[in-house]
Amino acid sequence: MPLTPDDLGSLVKKERKALGLTQAELALTSGTGMRFISDLENGKPTCQIGKTLTVLKTLGIRLTMSSPRSPGSE
Repeated sequence: MPLTPDDLGSLVKKERKALGLTQAELALTSGTGMRFISDLENGKPTCQIGKTLTVLKTLGIRLTMSSPRSPGSE
């Protein structure tokens, strides 16, 4: 099942709280704004991917990607 913006936002919020961080602290630590953190946690689908990846890295969340094609299938 594909990951949705809501799923990602819930994970970010869960990890932030587990680390005992406020939204303001996460924003400061990740170099983003508090509004961005709020939008991300609320599943806003238009959040910037670069900032999102920075927040994930700040929280220690690892993102894995895979291609539907196997190597050499072209």
